[in-house]
Amino acid sequence: MSNYECKYPHLFSPIILGHTAFRNRIFASPTGYANNNGDGYLNEGAVAYYERKAKGGAASVATLETIVDGEFGKGGPKHICLDTPNVNTSLARVANSIRFYGAVPSLELTHAGMYGNRNLPMFSIGDVINKPSYGPVDCEVSGKAIFAMTEEIIERTIRKFAAGAALGKRCGYGMVTLHAGHGWLLHQFLSPKINTRTDRWGGAAVENRARLVVEICDAIKREVGAGFPIEIRISGSDCYEGGYGIDEGIAIAKQLDGHVDLIHVSAGNHEVPEAFPITHPSMFLEEGVLVEFAAAIKKEVKTPVAAIGGLSDPAMMEEIIASGKADVVEAARELIADPDFPLKVRTGNERNARKCIRCFSCFSNGFLTGEHYCSINPESGHEWELRNDFPISVKKKVLVIGGGPGGMQAALTCAQRGHDVILCEQSDRLGGVLRCEEEVYFKKNLDYYLNQQADTINRAGIDVRLNTKVTPEYAADQQADVIIAALGAEALKPKIAGIDGKQVLSAQQAYTSVDRLGDAVVILGGGLVGVELGLHLIHEGKQVNIVEMTDHINDGGNFIHMMGLKVEMKKRGLDVMFRTKAIEINADGVVCEGVDGAVTLPADSVVYAVGQVPLQKEALAYHACAPEFYLIGDCVAPRNITSATGEAFMTARNIGRCL
Repeated sequence: MSNYECKYPHLFSPIILGHTAFRNRIFASPTGYANNNGDGYLNEGAVAYYERKAKGGAASVATLETIVDGEFGKGGPKHICLDTPNVNTSLARVANSIRFYGAVPSLELTHAGMYGNRNLPMFSIGDVINKPSYGPVDCEVSGKAIFAMTEEIIERTIRKFAAGAALGKRCGYGMVTLHAGHGWLLHQFLSPKINTRTDRWGGAAVENRARLVVEICDAIKREVGAGFPIEIRISGSDCYEGGYGIDEGIAIAKQLDGHVDLIHVSAGNHEVPEAFPITHPSMFLEEGVLVEFAAAIKKEVKTPVAAIGGLSDPAMMEEIIASGKADVVEAARELIADPDFPLKVRTGNERNARKCIRCFSCFSNGFLTGEHYCSINPESGHEWELRNDFPISVKKKVLVIGGGPGGMQAALTCAQRGHDVILCEQSDRLGGVLRCEEEVYFKKNLDYYLNQQADTINRAGIDVRLNTKVTPEYAADQQADVIIAALGAEALKPKIAGIDGKQVLSAQQAYTSVDRLGDAVVILGGGLVGVELGLHLIHEGKQVNIVEMTDHINDGGNFIHMMGLKVEMKKRGLDVMFRTKAIEINADGVVCEGVDGAVTLPADSVVYAVGQVPLQKEALAYHACAPEFYLIGDCVAPRNITSATGEAFMTARNIGRCL
């Protein structure tokens, strides 16, 4: 008899929806895959991306939002439309890759409604593809006229959803997920703010506003059979002023009760900036911030309910299921940060499960590059190329210089691939410059990650040498086959009169010396570092002004994170003085030159956060100390944690590949 005892028995208990069995209660919620060819079909990268989540143990893997009506419902040029000729082959390839690893593939069905065709090009090879946009009512979006859906268009839309579900079933999907939240067409009909129709499809009565969604669900059931499960994602609350609250969310859910097999309760509207970082909880929000909406709806319906909202703690997930707040927990970014999260937790390896730090690197990169490059999972975005590993040909001795995120990842990957590794760090702990943020309230998951990496290194048989400053002579004496330099960068000190005053600190020093700062603080530099520090100092009771020379906040490419920052800045009253240059720091404060002339900002303390200087000279000094030499991370050029871990992983993986 097995002595196995699951630590989280409710979380890993199976559930049956419709006639389909799901192996546990952790579902991978829909996340897009934008690195397709723009030809209307999914590629092998998409296959590997969704397959990887199935390999990791999720019970269900939902794919990207597919458009049921390519003529009227397409929201962007790379949306996959289900009425595209021969689209079934690529859809089936994705479904099979998920199903073969024991998970139930789910096809998300949606329609952009009033946001359809808004960003599409007017012409394509001489053929006009710009189509009208339809929504619940006549309106205007971004200067474009939107037409109210007629009875004919509504009936067409119902047929399109049913046909999309039928196609999904034929392609091997075991469930469909209707997207009726976040601002798309079905949410537009459900919304009392947007849907002001006076016919049977809208108005004050929730029965009318929900009629389209209910009829779509019923049409799908008729098309695919009663046993084929339907999940529907709704916004339990709009979470913005003027939108609907949880009472309306409950009323909507009651209308759907019995017409679907799972009510997935999310929140917000992606078209409302202040709601976006709630729909996708930013690092400033507590874990499980949206669960209350699912719990409220769960009390009022018989249909199983799924909760979502920045979940990464298995104990919290277990409590959600055990207490009856929800029947299923869904995760999006967590399963990008660690697709093996379900498998690790179930098998008792919870300490090795990464927790999403909610930095939005994945989302921002998804929009910019098509791939969800993750700050703490270097495999993310490379699923296809890493699908089949290759063994090392030659075991080597590797010296890694620098114990920040890049250096730690390089050392771990080398050790995991069988190399002998020495990791040297000049300070007394691993983690690098990011350790300065360990007391920051919104960076607790980053601190967890750094501690986790350090713990894993200590268990990996790596020769860790702390308090060790590596000179070229020291490096040469190690007789390593490979040197990886991950020295990082140091703060750029601006050339301003008074910059060497006792009241002036770098951002790194300020994070670790809040008690040294006076009540009034001026921060020089309005990039991510300066803004995040400003929010932290306000939280610590300081009065903060930020001075920025340009006319905008430099988001460093992470524009989705910036959306969350701006919401938090407004909430905490953090302002940035743009187009303002610091001229001098003196006993009274900071003398600045702005658009309205000279001004002195009172300051007890001044902090500079104007950029980083790569330690290139120091790193290049090791180039002749071993047969192989690599530079990674900030010592090449100012980078972010996503680049550092990715470069470290790929560089280390390549070592020993050939003689």
